Amino acid sequence: METEMPPMDPEGIDGVRMTWNNWPRTKVELSKCVIPLAASVSPIRPHPEIFSVPYPPLRCKQCTAVLNPFCRLDFAALIWICPICYQRNHFPQHYSSISETNFPAELYPQYSTIQYTLPSVPQQNPNQNPGFFDGSENNSTIYLFVLDTCMLEEELEFAKSAVKRAIGVLPDNAMVGFISYGTQVTVHELGFSELPKVYVFRGFKELSKDQVLEQLGISSGGSRRGIRRTGASPVGIPESGISRFLLPASECEYTLDTLLDELTTDRFLVPPGKRASRCTGVALSVAASLLGACSAGTNARIVALVGGPCTEGPGAIVSKELSDPVRSHKDLDKDAAPYFKKAISFYEELAKQLVSQGHVLDVFASALDQVGVAEMKVAIEKTGGLVVLAESFGHSVFKDSFKRFLEVGEQSLGLSYNGTLEVICSKDIKVQGAIGPCTSLEKKGPAVASTVIGEGNTTAWKLCGIDKTTCLTIFFDISASEKSDPSGVNPHLFLQFLTSYQSPEGQSLLRVTTITRKWADSAHGAEDLVQGFDQETAAVVVARFASYKMESEENFDPTRWLDRSLIRLCAKFGDYRKDDPSSFTLNPFFSLFPQFMFNLRRSQFVQVFNNSPDETAYFRILLNRESISNSVVMIQPSLMTYSFNSLAPVPALLDVASIAADRILLLDSYFSVVIFHGMTIAQWRKMEYQNQPEHAVFAQLLQAPQDDAQQIIRERFPIPRLVVCDQHGSQARFLLAKLNPSATYSNAHEMAAGSDIIFTDDVSLQVFIEHLQRLAVQSS
Repeated sequence: METEMPPMDPEGIDGVRMTWNNWPRTKVELSKCVIPLAASVSPIRPHPEIFSVPYPPLRCKQCTAVLNPFCRLDFAALIWICPICYQRNHFPQHYSSISETNFPAELYPQYSTIQYTLPSVPQQNPNQNPGFFDGSENNSTIYLFVLDTCMLEEELEFAKSAVKRAIGVLPDNAMVGFISYGTQVTVHELGFSELPKVYVFRGFKELSKDQVLEQLGISSGGSRRGIRRTGASPVGIPESGISRFLLPASECEYTLDTLLDELTTDRFLVPPGKRASRCTGVALSVAASLLGACSAGTNARIVALVGGPCTEGPGAIVSKELSDPVRSHKDLDKDAAPYFKKAISFYEELAKQLVSQGHVLDVFASALDQVGVAEMKVAIEKTGGLVVLAESFGHSVFKDSFKRFLEVGEQSLGLSYNGTLEVICSKDIKVQGAIGPCTSLEKKGPAVASTVIGEGNTTAWKLCGIDKTTCLTIFFDISASEKSDPSGVNPHLFLQFLTSYQSPEGQSLLRVTTITRKWADSAHGAEDLVQGFDQETAAVVVARFASYKMESEENFDPTRWLDRSLIRLCAKFGDYRKDDPSSFTLNPFFSLFPQFMFNLRRSQFVQVFNNSPDETAYFRILLNRESISNSVVMIQPSLMTYSFNSLAPVPALLDVASIAADRILLLDSYFSVVIFHGMTIAQWRKMEYQNQPEHAVFAQLLQAPQDDAQQIIRERFPIPRLVVCDQHGSQARFLLAKLNPSATYSNAHEMAAGSDIIFTDDVSLQVFIEHLQRLAVQSS
């Protein structure tokens, strides 16, 4: 899983970035900082310098922190003192040879992050069925495919071929199951290719886990782990149990290929003026129940391929009447979406079931209409699942993302399972909660804050699914006591992040990251705080926090909240004379932050007007789980320019002024990558100058952004949409929507002839900054 890191790596070996790297000592000082105190943690991000050791860690007997480079050591007495709780711990006998010149890897200063390989103990069950899969004996993962059949024949063919390809590339020992659904849910037996057998469930009826298992002939009464006893099996229940439905990929590839060839679109007729009867909720519920018969700790994912809105049974998002539109943001604001809250509570219950089983829900949705991602978001996020939204199962966004999802080796996503993340922190630090793909484990203790953000009331979280790019935001608070000694008896604070998980190969691992930061000395004024401000992390944390508030608080106005926060921040940390906007300056540590906020206000996370609830949910799921550098691109896209002056790309201002007839622009907004040809370049390309030997330089100029775009696309999941467009073409809107509108119809007369303008009433960055300066320096 170790891969080469890019040369500039702000996250370093620890994979941790913080809004404030020097922390305010009191709650009052923290409230004046405006930006929350938060850490962005990438728990299993690969790094070539992470050292692995083949033995279990040594833990503090009081706070359970792991031995780390910041511990104080007494070699003579063989004692180590925990930097977090100051407990004195004795080294065990096998550490007796340590000395100042000979100590274990976990004490080396460069190994602030270290990985422990833990012994995997196979779970043996004396009552276990011989034909039962428990995942522990062959380190394999279960992929349970759930395929929607209520779609056009062409779309279903695309989806079927994707599943066929998937079976072909999965490791031979990966276990595969298959469920198709439309008006009803069909669970397919894969165990007997000669006489295929299916189990059908009604699409409108909500079923408990026990009812599903009973109907499938798998009893859940056999043991604590839900495995049927042999010997005293109820009459009519086959001995083979769940192994009829889950088989190794190598054994069921032919059966599944044949089954998919014969699978047709849903046979129930759809009357004119009606939507198809689609029971997505029941299908996912049956899938979760089927996996519930596996033993605890089995690596398993439900891979749902959904082609339209659920209209039947629990989880429905719209009626079958085509005249009833699918809910919009306006409907949600006015409480005029009759199915929404009911569907959310259904998926909340499904999430609880999947989390208790340790299983993951992935959704690949491809439809021109909405499919209910906004309702499913809770189950996807709480289980650490992946989501891809595309227009068609034939579109490259779906096909390439699905292929990447199944890749193994160096380029794989590093899909891992059954993780937990725990944070142990110095006295006076409280944990408010986490935003990201996780579920609270309700682990109480003195470090749990009374205020909750996201998944709170805990210092530990469950990560059913976790991969190389998974990133969580943990919010901290300072305890209310003013007793902290400002004279700086102990100027350092410590945080330790412990992530235990199962690698794709089934190996149990524990990664321990211990970091230290300084308490800001209030005697220095705000100088210490300013020096420790990370504006990229702050922008992303504010975006995640604003998105969370938009979903959890009624009548929350994000633009007003962002503006007020920015004005307070600039008033606190700016340098100015009262009531003199022209005197206002910002320290370089803060100088980019107003620009980030300007772009965040205009982004798809805050402006939901042009997007459906599904799209907004999709954007937010990705914002909450991606690294800081990727999330910054979502908020403020990067723009590169290519011209004859320089074939190498040059960074350009994200401004309409960057458009020129003789330039090519490459915009990366994370969800889409746009190659934009200036007017002259486009004309020459249409005249095919690039194919003429004397214009080889022009051919290189056209090719350079294509190569760079492919490089971006290769490294990303989900695969972004590639848009190639020309100046004044219809697709140019993908670029124009992201640019600063410094030239609009209102000031077009001031612009040079031939320059582009944007038709918008939005203020430009310059006007925004002028307003900000005026408000920040006001005496009141």
